[in-house]
Amino acid sequence: MGTKEQLLALFENNKGIYFSGEDIAEMLSVSRAAVWKAVKSLRSEGYHIDAVQNKGYSLSVETDILSEQGIRKYLRPSCSDLLLNVKAQVDSTNSEVRRMAASGAPEGCVMIAGSQTAGRGRRGRSFYSPVDSGIYLSLLLRPQEYTAAQAASFTTMAAVAVCEAIESVSGKRAQIKWVNDIFMDGKKVCGILTEASMGLESGFVEYAVLGIGINVSPPKDGFPDELADIAGTVFEEAGGDGKNRLAAEFLNCFMSYYKERPAEDYVKNYRSRSLVLGREISVESPNGAQRATALDVDEECHLIVRYEDGRTETLSSGEISVRLKKENE
Repeated sequence: MGTKEQLLALFENNKGIYFSGEDIAEMLSVSRAAVWKAVKSLRSEGYHIDAVQNKGYSLSVETDILSEQGIRKYLRPSCSDLLLNVKAQVDSTNSEVRRMAASGAPEGCVMIAGSQTAGRGRRGRSFYSPVDSGIYLSLLLRPQEYTAAQAASFTTMAAVAVCEAIESVSGKRAQIKWVNDIFMDGKKVCGILTEASMGLESGFVEYAVLGIGINVSPPKDGFPDELADIAGTVFEEAGGDGKNRLAAEFLNCFMSYYKERPAEDYVKNYRSRSLVLGREISVESPNGAQRATALDVDEECHLIVRYEDGRTETLSSGEISVRLKKENE
C-alpha cells in the first residue's frame, strides 16, 4: 500500500479529526514531503482535505467518494476477506468480474465503480451509469454444486440485501418490484443483474457474477428524458459518505444471507417487501400482455398470479408492469 492509500485509510477512519503533517509522517513512516504529495494527489481526485495552521490536515465529514478504504471501515468482520477493487470508471463491473473469474479469481472478488461506460441491464438493455452519483458493484461467487435454478436465488437474495442496506443507511422504506428492481416512493432506485457460467459436463454453475446498480443521489445534469419519470435516488443530494456506507451495508447483508442465514429468512423478507402483491399487474408474454393479479411469492421467490379468466400461474422469470403511486398520492 502506497503513501496515498495509507493516508486515505487514516483519514477515512478519522473523518473530521486533524493530524499534523509531522504526526502523519511519523505514523506512516514517510517524510513530510511525501505526506504533502499524497494530500495533493487526493485533492486532485476530489477529496476535500482541510488544512489549518497549527492543527494540520483533516478529511471533511461530507466527503462522498467511493474508495476501498471508505468501504472497508464499514464492513463486518465476516466480510473482511472480500477482495475490494474500486475504480472511478469501468466499461461494466459485471464484465470486469467475468474477466477476473476467467483468470481464476477466487470467490469474494468485488469490483465497484463510480461510473460505467457500457453498463448492462437485463435482456441486453443498457444501464444508465453516470459519474459520481451511483454505486455500480459486482461480486464474484463460486457456489458448490449449484444448478442454474439455484443460482437464480442470488438475484432475490440481493434484492432483499439492497432494501435492507438502503433502509439501514437512509432510514427510508425500499420495496421490490418482482423480480429484480428496487423502488422507493414509486421510482426505481436499483437494478440487479446476475450472470453465470455453467460447466458443460457437470451441469453446475462454475461461477456467478452478481451485479447491482444503485442511484444514490441525483446526477449532475439530471436523468435523461426517458428516465426522468421512472428513476429515483436514495438521497436527495450527495454527502455524508452515503456511497461507501451503502456499498458496505449491501455486502454485509448479502454475505450474511449467502453464508450464514437459512433461505427461509430472505424469502420471508422478500415477500414482506414486495411492491406487487395484491395489485393488478400486466404480465408480458410472447402472445402479448395479459392482465392479472399478483397473489403471492412462493418459497423460491416465484410470483403466483391469477389472470382475468381465473387461471393461475407461477412465474419463474419474465417481465411485469404495475402502475405505481407515490406514497403521498
